[in-house]
Amino acid sequence: MSLKNLNPRFSVLLLFILAAGILRIVLGADTAMSPIAMFSPVGAMALFGGASFSQKWKSYAFPLLALFISDIVLMQFFHRQYAEGLLYKGWIWNYASFILIVLLGQLVIKKASVGNILISAVGAAFIHFLVSNFGVWISGSTNLLTGQPYTKDLAGISSCYIQAIPYMKYALVGNLIYCTIFFGSFELVKRRMRFAQ
Repeated sequence: MSLKNLNPRFSVLLLFILAAGILRIVLGADTAMSPIAMFSPVGAMALFGGASFSQKWKSYAFPLLALFISDIVLMQFFHRQYAEGLLYKGWIWNYASFILIVLLGQLVIKKASVGNILISAVGAAFIHFLVSNFGVWISGSTNLLTGQPYTKDLAGISSCYIQAIPYMKYALVGNLIYCTIFFGSFELVKRRMRFAQ
C-alpha cells in the first residue's frame, strides 16, 4: 500500500493512539509510583478507540497494543522491581478493564457529545478501579500498609480498594481531561480535513 492510498482518518486516529502511548510512558516513568502517575491518557485512549475506529477489531487492537508496548517500556526500564517477566503481577485484570472501557466507548459514544463523553469518562474510571484493583487483590499483591500480601477475605479486598481511592481520583481527572483533548481535537481535525466517517 502506497502512502497515497493511506486513509487519512485512520492515520489521524493512529497518531492519537500513538501520542497517548508515548504520554503514558512519560507520566508513568515516575519511579516513586505516586498517584500522579495515574493521571494517564490510557482510559481516554480506550474510550476514544472504541468510539472512533469504524472497524471493531481496530478499536480494541490499537489501544491495547499501545497499552502493551508502554507497559513493557515502563516495566523493563523504569519499574523493574514490579516486573514479572515482561509485565507485572495481575496484568490480565488491567487489560480486561481496558477491553471493557473500549466496549463502553463503542456502546455509549455513538455520537461524540459532551454528555456521552462525560458519562463514559466517569464510567471508565469506575470500571478500571473495580476490575484492576480486584486483580491487585486476587493476584496476591502487597498491601502498602502491612508490606504483606492482601488477605483473601473481606478485610483484604476492602483494604485494597480503600488504598486505591487516591489513584482512582487521578484516573477520573485524567479521563475527563484527555477525553476532552482527544475528542475535541479529533472533531477539529475532521472539520479541517473533511474526511468521511
